[in-house]
Amino acid sequence: MRLATRFFLSASGLVTATVLGVTLATDQILRARLEDEIAVGLEREARLVASQLPDDSLAWPRAAISLGGMIGQRVTLIDATGRVRGDTEFPADALPGLENHATRPEVIAATASGVGRGERLSASTNEHRLYVAIRGGPPGITIVRVSATLAAVDTQVGAVLRATALVGALAILVAALLAWIGGRHFARPMIELTAAAQAIAEERLPELPDSQIPEIAQHTRALRAMHGELVARFGALRREREETAALVETMTDGVIATDPRGVIHTCNAAARRMLRLEPAATPPPLDELFHEKAAREIVAAVRAGREVEQRELRVADRALVVTGRLLPDGGTLLVLRDISQLRRLETVRRDFVANVSHELKTPLTAIAGYAETLVSEAAPGSQAVQFAATIVAHARRMQRLVEDLLDLSRIESGGWQPEPIALDVQTATREAWGPFEERAGAANVKLVVQVAAGAERITADADGLRQVLSNLFDNALRHMPRGGQIVVTATPLASDAGGIALSISDSGTGIPQEHLPRIFERFYRVDPSRSREQGGTGLGLAIVKHLVEAHGGYATADSVLSRGTTIRLVFPSHSAVTDL
Repeated sequence: MRLATRFFLSASGLVTATVLGVTLATDQILRARLEDEIAVGLEREARLVASQLPDDSLAWPRAAISLGGMIGQRVTLIDATGRVRGDTEFPADALPGLENHATRPEVIAATASGVGRGERLSASTNEHRLYVAIRGGPPGITIVRVSATLAAVDTQVGAVLRATALVGALAILVAALLAWIGGRHFARPMIELTAAAQAIAEERLPELPDSQIPEIAQHTRALRAMHGELVARFGALRREREETAALVETMTDGVIATDPRGVIHTCNAAARRMLRLEPAATPPPLDELFHEKAAREIVAAVRAGREVEQRELRVADRALVVTGRLLPDGGTLLVLRDISQLRRLETVRRDFVANVSHELKTPLTAIAGYAETLVSEAAPGSQAVQFAATIVAHARRMQRLVEDLLDLSRIESGGWQPEPIALDVQTATREAWGPFEERAGAANVKLVVQVAAGAERITADADGLRQVLSNLFDNALRHMPRGGQIVVTATPLASDAGGIALSISDSGTGIPQEHLPRIFERFYRVDPSRSREQGGTGLGLAIVKHLVEAHGGYATADSVLSRGTTIRLVFPSHSAVTDL
């Protein structure tokens, strides 16, 4: 319902209710006042009649008729038993047939208090009458009652009510007209304000009303201020959105964003180039974007609410790293990084290192052999022996470096694949420690092996595990003071997949915290000069990391300066292995 209509109906209803209330009040008040005035007059006339009645009871019927005619009212004479002894409306012979009046309200009240009053429809005359009774009269007469018809009262009250109703009707018409005009006057600016608010919501220029009504003028000012603020904010948001869109479009990483249903609404040029999509074509839904199984699994994981971090996969002839997560609105965000060129460079690098290392093996073997011959044939203690011994030491070191490079290249390129079998942890650890026993004994370093229940056997490649432990033992001994200790601990993994965690802890010098994130990088040395003096190649921990990852596990390091280092290796279980 429109505001003007509501205002019109409300005002008209209020005025109508007021007029009806005034009319009803006028009827009640005026009728009560008129009846009170008539009752006073009837009481006075009743006392006059009582004073003029004769003592002779036979004259009472004629006296009632005579006196009633004189005052123009009905006079009724009632004895103590309630029998009518005279009545203006009835002759003497009709009096015995009248009802006993002892139970009339005005008679009862007059008997009790001297004056009584009643108002009802007369049973004898069938008129609406007002009765006033007093106690008094000659002996034999107890009650003198005078009554008057209320027709005159009804006539007067009716005339007043008709006049009041007419005035009320005019008031209602005037109020309705004023309410209609006022409602339209008040409603027009409100309607204009509503239209202006709708225009603001639709980003159109609003037409704000000019009203002299203070409340509406205040709303208009507030809406105008809000519109200005919204325009400024929308402009800032639009610029920010355009900047963000331009930034996303120029990124070298591919960005794909969808709504909660999986419909792609953002797909930048890099993503289209990686996925070989036409620049102007609408990309298909995310569930249909990839055909590779690994990529579809990543999409399913992200849409299920799981974050995907740096997952590598191949799409067509490209190597991509995918990161995915859910957006706050339930949509999906995928970020693609093309590492195809990096992988090609790594392949070239691995091939180059492998080829160079392979080519270096033969001349290094010859150099070491001839140098050893010179050491054995030269005079003891001569300078030639010293030079030849130095050549032998550096040739052996270069041979170890070449062998480590060949091992690392073979592992990284996938040329080496583990053949996991079930190995006894105690036996495998002692076998790997065997070549170091003499060296450890000279430095008074002890090996302690602690195997928890459920971790007695580990699933791993025998040669790979031996090389991992050998590299870690070699590293620990090179940084271990005399009288130190190396502890190998095996514990079962607390997961449904199972597996074993090996921890190799030493009591050596430790590694500063800033170096820990990089110790598994190739050729990285915490103290390069000391590593060269002790014969380290800088590849041991890199080989350990790749060997463990080839088993599907991972390696971590923790260290405290002057207290030692712990390398933790996680080997997952395999469903099918051969016991050894």
